[in-house]
This record gives sequence, structure tokens and C-alpha cells, in this order.
Amino acid sequence: MSKSGTSETPEKITLAPGERPTLKTIARLSGLAVPTVSRALADAPDIRKDTKARIREIANQIGYRPNRAGVRLRTGRTNVISIVMSTEHDMMNHTARLISSVASALRGTPYHMIITPYFPDEDPMVPIRYIVETGSADGLIINQIEPNDPRVDYLIEHKFPFVTHGRTGDCARHAYFDYDNTSYGELAVKALAGRGRKNIAMLAPPKNQTYAQSMIDGATRTAAEYGVQFSVIEGANAHNDNPVIEQAMIPVFENDDRPDGLIAPSIGGCVTMISTVEKMGFVLEQDFDMVAKEAITFLRRFRSGILVVEEDIDQAGNFLARALMHRISAPTEPPMQELDRPDDTAFRVD
Repeated sequence: MSKSGTSETPEKITLAPGERPTLKTIARLSGLAVPTVSRALADAPDIRKDTKARIREIANQIGYRPNRAGVRLRTGRTNVISIVMSTEHDMMNHTARLISSVASALRGTPYHMIITPYFPDEDPMVPIRYIVETGSADGLIINQIEPNDPRVDYLIEHKFPFVTHGRTGDCARHAYFDYDNTSYGELAVKALAGRGRKNIAMLAPPKNQTYAQSMIDGATRTAAEYGVQFSVIEGANAHNDNPVIEQAMIPVFENDDRPDGLIAPSIGGCVTMISTVEKMGFVLEQDFDMVAKEAITFLRRFRSGILVVEEDIDQAGNFLARALMHRISAPTEPPMQELDRPDDTAFRVD
């Protein structure tokens, strides 16, 4: 095999009897020096992409796994990325999809992904401090972002690489991927007003989170523009369990001035809202219309009349992984940032 880094990986690689899959093994099979192999596996920027791909293919074929303790001693890195996520039920609707897309983006890189959960009754700073203080990961992906998020302040203060799924009020200083929930609120009200609905109510996310405030702001502004009534359902949010949402919905629809248009930010909230008002005798597309956002294709199978806008979680996970690897490898460069903006074509109605 050529040492130029451009030759093809052999179709079949055979280890010598009793030979263990080590860096020396990969060096022998590739014809490259051990330091070059090591740097290629560490995704060093000065190693050609085709060389990295060839080295990783050989490593995969022979079952090479780096000794993480040794890697940490040599480099100070763990090659671990942690996704820190709440265990709240409604968030779990798209959690698997997000995890899968992050994992796919990390495939073929030196990084290994772990999930660090925290519970709704737990201080979200606890897992952040633990990871930073123990050095158990090289970088973090965090979500459920607040406008003034103490986790972001802490991570910036400690110069620890991270990326947020969502934006803070001062998002220019950190890497993020976000869905434009202001536009979602605007488009939802516009779609309902276009169907003649005059009294629109939203089951909002928790109001302390940035995306809830953005969604409410967009809906409020557009409702005023179209001359329709808009309100946020009190007593529940989209992260609550079904019984809490049901108890909040019942008095809203027992009122003579009940809504004729509903907005949900998620699959779980939408299903519970519709199920509750249908039990009270109201009919979708007759007594009310519903706009909802989903990360996995489901709602149109549940009720074909729902106006659905899709949020691309695969795009989010892929970007979050790439942005975090960038923060780890190039901490002095500007952080990667992306905002996914829906438009009038986002609603799926067929």
C-alpha cells in the first residue's frame, strides 16, 4: 500500500496471529507512521480528509478502540460529548430523533456521545457543574434555554465548549441552533385567521424559556395585525403531563367566549388538547381549528384536519454536533450559529 495517503483500503484486512488492534497495527496496514495515524484518528486539521477516511476505515475493520484513559493523559481530552437533557415527558417526543441525528453527525469522528439526564425537580446546574468539574466530557449540548440562562453564563465563564438548542437573550456570544418560534407564532395565527377564526388560544411552552416567549410574541403581534383575539391558556404548559393540560382546557371551553382556534407547540400538547375538547362534544374543523408543530410525522395520522408545520430535528442535531466539534477544536473562532425559519409553505395540509 502506498504511503501517499491516496491509495484505497484493501477489501480484506488480516491481523497476524495474536496481533492486537493498536495504532502500530493501523500504521503497518496503512503504510503510515504511528504519529500520523494518531493525528488522523484525532481529526487533526493538517491531515488530508481522504487519509483520515482511510485510517478510520482500517480502524473499524480491525476493531480498534482507543484507550480513553491514555487519550486523556496524552491530550487532556476525553473524546466524549454529552447531551444534557431533561426527562420531562413531552420533551421525549423528539428526543430520540435528536439523539440519533447528533450520533450520525459524530459517526466517523473521534467523539463518543453520552446522555446526561436531569429531572424536572432538579437544579439544571447540577449536571453542568459535575461535567465541568470532573472533566468527564469535552463539550456539552444543552436545551430548554432561558433568556438569561445561568448554565450559559457558567460555561462561558469556565471557557468550556458548548452549544445550545435554542437561544439566550444575548445569543451572539455562544454557538446555537434554533427554530424560529417567533415566525411559528406568526404563521399559526395567520393560518387560523385565514380560516375565519376570531378567538385563538395557545398552549405555550414554559414561559421562562426563550422559545415560549418568542412564540407568544409572534402570535400576539400577528393577532393584533389581523384583528383577532389571542390568549395563552393558563394553568398548564406544553411540558405538563396530560391530566394537567386537560384540567386547564376544560374551563376554557366551558366558557361562552371559548376559542375557535388553537395552537400547540408539540405533538403531546396537541393530542391532549384535541382529545379533551372532543370529549366535550366539539368537532375539529367545525367548532375549532388546530395548528401544531411536530418533529416526527404523526399528527396528520391522528387527525387529518390539523394544520401541521414540521420542525427538522435531523437538521438541528447535525448542526449542533458540528458546531460543538468546532468549539472544541477552534475555541477562538466565531461560534457557529443557525436559525431555522419556517415560511408559509411550512404547513402541511394534504
